[in-house]
Amino acid sequence: MQMALDLAKKGEGFTSPNPMVGAVIVKDQKIVGKGYHQAAGEAHAEVNAIDDAGALAQNATLYVTLEPCNHTGRTPPCTEKVVASGIRRVVAAMNDPNPGVKGGGLDYLKNCGISITVGVCEKQAKRLNEIFIKHVRTKRPFTIVKCAATLDGRIATKTGDSRWVTGEESRQFVHQLRHAVDAIMVGINTVEKDNPSLTTRLTTRQKKLKQLDPTRIILDTHLRISEKAKLLQLHSDSDTILITGPLVSSDKKTGLEKKGVRIIESPVIDGLIDLDRLMDLLGSLGITSLLIEGGGRVFASALSAGIVDKVLFFYAPKILGGDDGIPICKGPGVDLMDNCILVKDIRVRRFGDDIMVEGYIT
Repeated sequence: MQMALDLAKKGEGFTSPNPMVGAVIVKDQKIVGKGYHQAAGEAHAEVNAIDDAGALAQNATLYVTLEPCNHTGRTPPCTEKVVASGIRRVVAAMNDPNPGVKGGGLDYLKNCGISITVGVCEKQAKRLNEIFIKHVRTKRPFTIVKCAATLDGRIATKTGDSRWVTGEESRQFVHQLRHAVDAIMVGINTVEKDNPSLTTRLTTRQKKLKQLDPTRIILDTHLRISEKAKLLQLHSDSDTILITGPLVSSDKKTGLEKKGVRIIESPVIDGLIDLDRLMDLLGSLGITSLLIEGGGRVFASALSAGIVDKVLFFYAPKILGGDDGIPICKGPGVDLMDNCILVKDIRVRRFGDDIMVEGYIT
């Protein structure tokens, strides 16, 4: 099953809105077939593994990271392929989390006389597909906050300088993360100060994978963005979406739309975009995952709105040495420690001299 999970991971960034799935076929204690879901619309993991095994699939055991599908989407049901192959046992890491189909595939296989085992490496399988699980259950994107800070908690100096807080290894990991998610979001202040591209830039070693840019989402309540902003000049297959309030210049809106920019009006609370309502809107657009990269006001608003599922805080071995830099979260916080936002399931990773703290919002 661990091999199947490793295979599934190869599909990261390519399978959305589908889950990442890997499959391994074993017969007489030997691996006779392997496969994974390589991209949305292409063959599922079970199909690729069975094709790899050929006739050796007869009377073999299929290890798969997710319950085989029993419905027709862009591809036929995998259950029919499993039955036709002669596989006699299926070991699945987890049930399909989709409430409408959960258990259907395994029940079908069981009724066809195939032995079923569920729950092997289930925790790892759920973490692997945490994005798919959240979206299929709620129709809202799995939302990650990523920030890079000094040891004393500043994301930029008092002048706004933030290049670079962290080192090269951390930044390359972030580009892998951008490749893995559907969309990346920042506030208009970040666009004005940093003039980012918000694209995926992989290293030469990583470019053996097709490079995919996330959809770029800018929170711009009053449509302040400059038409010369770098992210409006890109040659990219992905969209740029500006989220605005109701009262914006119609002439500027028309001009930006002529450049291919998508402008979406969203409800506003206290002069800021209502992020909770925005998550429903983004989910309806088919965005299953969202990476929030700044700035401090957006971080604070996202956490306050309760839309964050996961945090990735990078800390560089640097100390700003004053209280006039830009903090990770900008604006008022809680009065008591007992009211802090709790983070659970903590993991710590090292990227060069930087440390990343990863955890989930409770």
